[in-house]
Amino acid sequence: MNDILQGMARAARLVVTLDADLVEITALSLQVSLGAAVIASAIGLPLGAWLAINRFPARRVVIAVLNALMGLPPVVVGLIVYVLFSRSGPLGALGLLFTPTVMVIAQVIIITPIVASVSHQAIRELWADYHDLLISLKANRLQRIVTLLWDGRRALMTASLAGFGRGVGEVGAIMIVGGNIDHATRVLTTAIALETGKGAFDMALALGFVLIGLAISVNLALHFLSRTERGSRW
Repeated sequence: MNDILQGMARAARLVVTLDADLVEITALSLQVSLGAAVIASAIGLPLGAWLAINRFPARRVVIAVLNALMGLPPVVVGLIVYVLFSRSGPLGALGLLFTPTVMVIAQVIIITPIVASVSHQAIRELWADYHDLLISLKANRLQRIVTLLWDGRRALMTASLAGFGRGVGEVGAIMIVGGNIDHATRVLTTAIALETGKGAFDMALALGFVLIGLAISVNLALHFLSRTERGSRW
Protein backbone atom coordinates (compact mmCIF):
# COMPACT_ATOMS: atom_id res chain seq x y z
CA MET A 1 0.00 0.00 0.00
CA ASN A 2 2.89 2.31 0.79
CA ASP A 3 4.39 1.71 -2.67
CA ILE A 4 1.07 2.63 -4.29
CA LEU A 5 0.80 5.88 -2.31
CA GLN A 6 4.41 6.75 -3.09
CA GLY A 7 3.79 5.96 -6.75
CA MET A 8 0.77 8.24 -6.87
CA ALA A 9 2.69 11.04 -5.16
CA ARG A 10 5.65 10.64 -7.48
CA ALA A 11 3.38 10.53 -10.54
CA ALA A 12 1.75 13.78 -9.46
CA ARG A 13 5.15 15.37 -8.87
CA LEU A 14 6.46 14.27 -12.29
CA VAL A 15 3.37 15.60 -14.06
CA VAL A 16 3.23 18.90 -12.20
CA THR A 17 6.94 19.60 -12.76
CA LEU A 18 6.73 18.44 -16.39
CA ASP A 19 9.70 16.11 -15.96
CA ALA A 20 11.69 16.14 -19.23
CA ASP A 21 12.15 12.36 -19.41
CA LEU A 22 8.48 11.76 -18.66
CA VAL A 23 7.37 14.21 -21.34
CA GLU A 24 9.69 12.57 -23.89
CA ILE A 25 8.55 9.04 -23.04
CA THR A 26 4.88 10.00 -22.97
CA ALA A 27 5.13 11.86 -26.29
CA LEU A 28 6.74 8.85 -27.96
CA SER A 29 4.10 6.51 -26.50
CA LEU A 30 1.37 8.76 -27.88
CA GLN A 31 3.08 9.10 -31.25
CA VAL A 32 3.56 5.35 -31.71
CA SER A 33 0.16 4.22 -30.44
CA LEU A 34 -1.91 6.94 -32.12
CA GLY A 35 -0.03 6.45 -35.37
CA ALA A 36 -0.61 2.71 -35.24
CA ALA A 37 -4.29 3.18 -34.36
CA VAL A 38 -4.83 5.55 -37.31
CA ILE A 39 -3.15 3.18 -39.78
CA ALA A 40 -4.93 0.15 -38.35
CA SER A 41 -8.26 1.99 -38.57
CA ALA A 42 -7.59 2.93 -42.21
CA ILE A 43 -7.12 -0.78 -42.92
CA GLY A 44 -9.46 -2.43 -40.44
CA LEU A 45 -12.60 -0.30 -40.76
CA PRO A 46 -13.03 -0.77 -44.55
CA LEU A 47 -12.10 -4.44 -44.18
CA GLY A 48 -14.74 -4.96 -41.51
CA ALA A 49 -17.34 -3.19 -43.65
CA TRP A 50 -16.36 -5.21 -46.72
CA LEU A 51 -16.78 -8.47 -44.82
CA ALA A 52 -20.18 -7.34 -43.53
CA ILE A 53 -21.72 -6.63 -46.94
CA ASN A 54 -20.11 -9.31 -49.09
CA ARG A 55 -20.91 -13.00 -49.34
CA PHE A 56 -18.33 -15.47 -50.64
CA PRO A 57 -17.56 -19.17 -49.99
CA ALA A 58 -14.74 -18.69 -47.46
CA ARG A 59 -16.38 -15.78 -45.64
CA ARG A 60 -17.04 -17.66 -42.40
CA VAL A 61 -13.48 -18.95 -42.36
CA VAL A 62 -12.07 -15.46 -42.92
CA ILE A 63 -14.19 -14.03 -40.11
CA ALA A 64 -13.20 -16.87 -37.78
CA VAL A 65 -9.52 -16.32 -38.54
CA LEU A 66 -9.91 -12.57 -38.06
CA ASN A 67 -11.53 -13.13 -34.66
CA ALA A 68 -8.77 -15.56 -33.72
CA LEU A 69 -6.12 -12.98 -34.65
CA MET A 70 -7.54 -10.66 -32.02
CA GLY A 71 -5.65 -12.81 -29.54
CA LEU A 72 -2.43 -12.78 -31.54
CA PRO A 73 0.50 -13.12 -29.06
CA PRO A 74 2.41 -9.81 -29.14
CA VAL A 75 5.76 -11.48 -28.49
CA VAL A 76 5.27 -13.64 -31.58
CA VAL A 77 4.45 -10.55 -33.64
CA GLY A 78 7.54 -8.85 -32.22
CA LEU A 79 9.71 -11.84 -33.09
CA ILE A 80 8.40 -12.03 -36.67
CA VAL A 81 8.87 -8.29 -37.22
CA TYR A 82 12.33 -8.50 -35.65
CA VAL A 83 13.37 -11.29 -38.04
CA LEU A 84 11.97 -9.40 -41.05
CA PHE A 85 13.80 -6.16 -40.23
CA SER A 86 17.01 -7.60 -38.78
CA ARG A 87 20.21 -7.19 -40.79
CA SER A 88 19.92 -10.72 -42.17
CA GLY A 89 16.19 -10.36 -42.81
CA PRO A 90 14.51 -9.52 -46.13
CA LEU A 91 13.77 -5.94 -45.00
CA GLY A 92 16.99 -5.39 -43.09
CA ALA A 93 18.33 -2.98 -45.72
CA LEU A 94 15.71 -0.43 -44.64
CA GLY A 95 17.48 -0.03 -41.29
CA LEU A 96 14.23 0.32 -39.34
CA LEU A 97 14.95 -2.06 -36.49
CA PHE A 98 15.08 -0.32 -33.09
CA THR A 99 13.26 2.74 -34.40
CA PRO A 100 9.78 4.13 -33.64
CA THR A 101 8.75 3.25 -37.21
CA VAL A 102 9.14 -0.48 -36.71
CA MET A 103 7.34 -0.16 -33.37
CA VAL A 104 4.38 1.33 -35.23
CA ILE A 105 4.50 -1.54 -37.74
CA ALA A 106 4.40 -4.13 -34.96
CA GLN A 107 1.47 -2.38 -33.28
CA VAL A 108 -0.43 -2.12 -36.58
CA ILE A 109 -0.18 -5.89 -37.01
CA ILE A 110 -1.52 -6.41 -33.49
CA ILE A 111 -4.26 -3.76 -33.66
CA THR A 112 -5.70 -4.27 -37.16
CA PRO A 113 -7.53 -7.57 -36.44
CA ILE A 114 -9.15 -5.97 -33.38
CA VAL A 115 -10.36 -2.93 -35.32
CA ALA A 116 -11.57 -5.05 -38.24
CA SER A 117 -13.42 -7.56 -36.05
CA VAL A 118 -15.16 -4.96 -33.89
CA SER A 119 -16.09 -2.85 -36.93
CA HIS A 120 -17.43 -5.94 -38.71
CA GLN A 121 -19.84 -6.58 -35.85
CA ALA A 122 -21.02 -2.96 -35.85
CA ILE A 123 -21.38 -2.69 -39.63
CA ARG A 124 -23.19 -6.03 -39.89
CA GLU A 125 -26.01 -4.69 -37.72
CA LEU A 126 -26.08 -1.40 -39.63
CA TRP A 127 -26.11 -3.26 -42.96
CA ALA A 128 -29.27 -5.10 -41.92
CA ASP A 129 -31.03 -1.72 -41.63
CA TYR A 130 -29.54 -0.16 -44.76
CA HIS A 131 -29.57 -3.20 -47.05
CA ASP A 132 -32.86 -2.61 -48.87
CA LEU A 133 -32.33 1.14 -49.18
CA LEU A 134 -28.84 0.90 -50.66
CA ILE A 135 -29.86 -1.91 -53.01
CA SER A 136 -32.84 0.10 -54.23
CA LEU A 137 -30.55 3.10 -54.85
CA LYS A 138 -28.29 0.81 -56.90
CA ALA A 139 -25.25 1.79 -54.85
CA ASN A 140 -22.10 -0.07 -55.78
CA ARG A 141 -19.94 -1.83 -53.20
CA LEU A 142 -17.64 1.12 -52.63
CA GLN A 143 -20.59 3.46 -52.13
CA ARG A 144 -22.17 1.02 -49.70
CA ILE A 145 -18.98 0.75 -47.66
CA VAL A 146 -18.47 4.53 -47.57
CA THR A 147 -22.11 5.11 -46.56
CA LEU A 148 -22.02 2.53 -43.78
CA LEU A 149 -18.70 3.80 -42.46
CA TRP A 150 -19.95 7.38 -42.40
CA ASP A 151 -23.32 6.66 -40.80
CA GLY A 152 -21.73 4.31 -38.27
CA ARG A 153 -18.75 6.56 -37.55
CA ARG A 154 -19.60 7.13 -33.89
CA ALA A 155 -20.05 3.43 -33.20
CA LEU A 156 -16.91 2.64 -35.19
CA MET A 157 -14.89 5.02 -33.06
CA THR A 158 -15.15 2.34 -30.37
CA ALA A 159 -13.24 -0.01 -32.65
CA SER A 160 -10.46 2.53 -33.14
CA LEU A 161 -10.31 3.30 -29.43
CA ALA A 162 -10.12 -0.41 -28.65
CA GLY A 163 -7.17 -0.62 -30.99
CA PHE A 164 -5.50 2.38 -29.40
CA GLY A 165 -6.03 0.95 -25.93
CA ARG A 166 -4.48 -2.33 -27.03
CA GLY A 167 -1.53 -0.53 -28.56
CA VAL A 168 -0.74 1.93 -25.79
CA GLY A 169 -0.60 -0.90 -23.27
CA GLU A 170 1.61 -3.13 -25.42
CA VAL A 171 5.04 -4.10 -24.09
CA GLY A 172 6.15 -7.49 -25.49
CA ALA A 173 6.44 -6.69 -29.19
CA ILE A 174 7.61 -3.14 -28.51
CA MET A 175 10.39 -4.36 -26.25
CA ILE A 176 11.63 -6.80 -28.92
CA VAL A 177 11.60 -4.53 -31.97
CA GLY A 178 12.29 -1.24 -30.18
CA GLY A 179 14.93 -2.38 -27.73
CA ASN A 180 13.80 0.08 -25.01
CA ILE A 181 16.61 2.49 -25.95
CA ASP A 182 16.74 5.61 -23.78
CA HIS A 183 15.89 8.81 -25.69
CA ALA A 184 15.11 6.75 -28.79
CA THR A 185 12.53 3.98 -28.41
CA ARG A 186 11.61 3.99 -24.71
CA VAL A 187 7.87 4.26 -24.15
CA LEU A 188 5.78 4.14 -20.98
CA THR A 189 5.22 0.38 -20.97
CA THR A 190 8.88 -0.52 -21.54
CA ALA A 191 9.95 2.09 -18.98
CA ILE A 192 7.60 0.47 -16.45
CA ALA A 193 9.14 -2.93 -17.15
CA LEU A 194 12.63 -1.47 -16.74
CA GLU A 195 11.86 0.29 -13.45
CA THR A 196 10.14 -2.82 -12.08
CA GLY A 197 13.20 -4.90 -12.94
CA LYS A 198 15.38 -2.40 -11.08
CA GLY A 199 13.13 -2.64 -8.04
CA ALA A 200 12.05 1.01 -8.32
CA PHE A 201 8.41 0.22 -7.71
CA ASP A 202 7.41 3.79 -6.87
CA MET A 203 8.73 5.03 -10.23
CA ALA A 204 7.14 2.08 -12.05
CA LEU A 205 3.80 2.85 -10.41
CA ALA A 206 4.18 6.54 -11.21
CA LEU A 207 4.69 5.71 -14.89
CA GLY A 208 1.76 3.30 -14.70
CA PHE A 209 -0.55 5.99 -13.37
CA VAL A 210 0.62 8.34 -16.12
CA LEU A 211 -0.11 5.61 -18.70
CA ILE A 212 -3.63 5.13 -17.35
CA GLY A 213 -4.17 8.87 -17.33
CA LEU A 214 -2.94 9.12 -20.94
CA ALA A 215 -5.31 6.40 -22.14
CA ILE A 216 -8.28 7.99 -20.36
CA SER A 217 -7.39 11.46 -21.63
CA VAL A 218 -7.22 10.35 -25.26
CA ASN A 219 -10.56 8.55 -24.98
CA LEU A 220 -12.24 11.55 -23.36
CA ALA A 221 -10.75 13.93 -25.93
CA LEU A 222 -12.00 11.87 -28.86
CA HIS A 223 -15.47 11.49 -27.35
CA PHE A 224 -15.62 15.22 -26.70
CA LEU A 225 -14.42 16.19 -30.19
CA SER A 226 -16.76 13.72 -31.92
CA ARG A 227 -19.68 14.69 -29.64
CA THR A 228 -20.74 11.06 -29.27
CA GLU A 229 -22.52 11.70 -25.99
CA ARG A 230 -24.59 14.85 -26.35
CA GLY A 231 -27.52 15.89 -24.20
CA SER A 232 -30.11 13.15 -23.96
CA ARG A 233 -27.79 10.67 -25.67
CA TRP A 234 -25.61 10.43 -22.57
